[in-house]
Amino acid sequence: MTSPRVIRDIQRPTPQVVEALGAFGVATIHEAYGRLGLMDPAIRPIRDGLRLCGPAVTSLNQPGDNLMVHAAIDVCRPGDVLVVTTTEPSTHGMVGELLATQARARGLGGMVLDTGVRDVAALQEMGFPVWSRAISALGTTKEKAGWVNVPVLCAGVTVNPGDIVVADDDGVVVVAAADAARVAEAAAAREARESVLRERYAGGESSLDVGGLRKVLARLGVEDA
Repeated sequence: MTSPRVIRDIQRPTPQVVEALGAFGVATIHEAYGRLGLMDPAIRPIRDGLRLCGPAVTSLNQPGDNLMVHAAIDVCRPGDVLVVTTTEPSTHGMVGELLATQARARGLGGMVLDTGVRDVAALQEMGFPVWSRAISALGTTKEKAGWVNVPVLCAGVTVNPGDIVVADDDGVVVVAAADAARVAEAAAAREARESVLRERYAGGESSLDVGGLRKVLARLGVEDA
């Protein structure tokens, strides 16, 4: 790792690519991406019904210290998603109402934290999209150097600045910027196929027949007693 630093300029995907991915849910994108990029399911939204999709700005902090979160918000542009991690596991409340208020005022699309958050009732009332590993009232210091906009490991997934982060009630998925257009096309094709299946299932057909799964059962020796 390089010495602590704040990298202010990163390459972001085009708004058109971000919008294209944002049209799909996390499950669809994950499947269309070859089942890549899905964060640990322990990362959960603070409130049901929230969604986000935007380019990642990363913040790598020392455990129990959120100085670099403040530095990262200063770098963010409207629509960015702030991804917060620590050098060692931590569930401190790295973000609360005040930081979320600042982030919302600056137009951030939301935050994903492999740490904790606090002031959850206020965050829920604000409707600001936040996903986190934990909820904890344990506060932080602002005394230790870290990094902004370097590659980080967040909940099992490598996130590079400018990658596209998509989150909803099903979790969080990260798509490399170079793959985003291709994945959006694959997601659209997948939804088209599922639309046909949905109609057939709604008409009463069995998924065993539509998907050819009776042959699979027979091949595996599953008896119909």
